Amino acid sequence: MNRVTELQIKDVLLAPGNGAFFYDDQAAIRSGATQDGFIYIGEPITPGFTSLRVPASSLSVGLVLTDATVVWGDMMGVQYSGAGGRDPLFETAQISDLTSRVVAPRLLDVDASLYLDACAKVLEPHENERLPLALEYGVSQALLRAAASLQCVTMAEVVCAEFDLPLPKRKVPIYCQSGDAREINVDKMILKAVDVLPHGLINSLQKFGVGGQTFVEFVKWVATRTREIGRAGYRPVLHFDVYGWIGQEIGLEPERIADFICRVADTVPGFTLNIESPADFGSTEAQIENYARIVSILDDRGSSARIVVDERCNTLEDIRLFAEARATHLVQIKTPDVGSMADTARAVLICKQNQVGAYVGGSCTETDLSARASVHISVATQADMMLAKPGMGVDEAFSIVGNEQNRLLAMLDRRRAQNENVG
Repeated sequence: MNRVTELQIKDVLLAPGNGAFFYDDQAAIRSGATQDGFIYIGEPITPGFTSLRVPASSLSVGLVLTDATVVWGDMMGVQYSGAGGRDPLFETAQISDLTSRVVAPRLLDVDASLYLDACAKVLEPHENERLPLALEYGVSQALLRAAASLQCVTMAEVVCAEFDLPLPKRKVPIYCQSGDAREINVDKMILKAVDVLPHGLINSLQKFGVGGQTFVEFVKWVATRTREIGRAGYRPVLHFDVYGWIGQEIGLEPERIADFICRVADTVPGFTLNIESPADFGSTEAQIENYARIVSILDDRGSSARIVVDERCNTLEDIRLFAEARATHLVQIKTPDVGSMADTARAVLICKQNQVGAYVGGSCTETDLSARASVHISVATQADMMLAKPGMGVDEAFSIVGNEQNRLLAMLDRRRAQNENVG
């Protein structure tokens, strides 16, 4: 390796920070913890949690390049850390120590202009164990920005070049999540003509209702409200995350779950209905087997409803298994759980190869930096939809993701015109 390459990254900086929401103990909430204002009352169940709701922490990694430019990436966990086979709660001190001891020396010794090669070398296992996925996520963001800076292109162009993809032209639909302020945030989404809405945070029996009745009424209300205050012809995809409550409330029989989903879809004719995490069957293998059955039933009936997988489908290999088994209509590629952003790009391409929808998601606990990097992956790979993140406030996340996409597409249009003129 020549000296110029060695000095592409001159130093590594670390800065503790905040995620845009909170880490929540999903097991305790599912077990019946009650809400008191913004907090949950009860004893923690998931290891690492000292209370049921913990402010999200993050850790920024900065790469100082030869021209003194500093590019950053952000590490964090997801809202429901430690649930559904995910990595445990994010611990800033532990991740900082591992980054300093193990990852920083690797970063000083790679060709940062070669993105996939640099990720592979820097993110190699340590002591025969994979690095924490949050660490992979943040470092791979910083490396993507480094490659873009060194090549004087956008992050999306780096991804397109590395995966031999054409420069994209199409906007990726944006999906917003409401948090607990459901009604107010649904109105915001409709007024802003969001492509996919509202998530709904149906994470407790109180919100799902006995037999799912409370949930059904909410779905009908969202459709009605869209017609009432939305612009003429506006028909967003209705996407609800039920956190396994269909299976938890009516049982884990695939046909009964499919029956319920079909009934919900029939209450909102004219809308496409996405149901995320309808049930948790306890393992990735069981999830694949039973979700495949639900998908088959819905397809056979010609339902407008689609199943979206989240829990038990975390890593790139998990995503491959679900896609190849057609055990979902749409995969949430939950970026901090996938790890390297290179793997997020690979996950989208695997979904496309298997004719399964690819939704580049993530978590409300993320940051502006991780959200912007995700936009470049989503647009470069032409995902089917992407999450407006971070946070639960709608306005901020929709602005960050939407504006980044519009700026990116303007730059790509210019690049395309330049290429045509040269040709």
